[in-house]
Amino acid sequence: MRQRSEKCVVTFRTTAGAMAMEAACQKEGLPGRLIPVPRSITAGCGLCWAGSPESREALEELVIKMCLDVDGIYAVIL
Repeated sequence: MRQRSEKCVVTFRTTAGAMAMEAACQKEGLPGRLIPVPRSITAGCGLCWAGSPESREALEELVIKMCLDVDGIYAVIL
């Protein structure tokens, strides 16, 4: 069984928002990936970006810098 660990999860209202986040993170070299939204969180499009908890500040700065349309940013055990 896979070890559960804390993740920084960014949710989106639309799939386009999720895809824009993925492109921005790849461009900036921020690690993470798109995953289905965990059941403990609700989100409009069903996709979220999951990164390390240490990357939260960088993700928040990227969201502001790129004016990305996010629904919320959460710390979740996955």
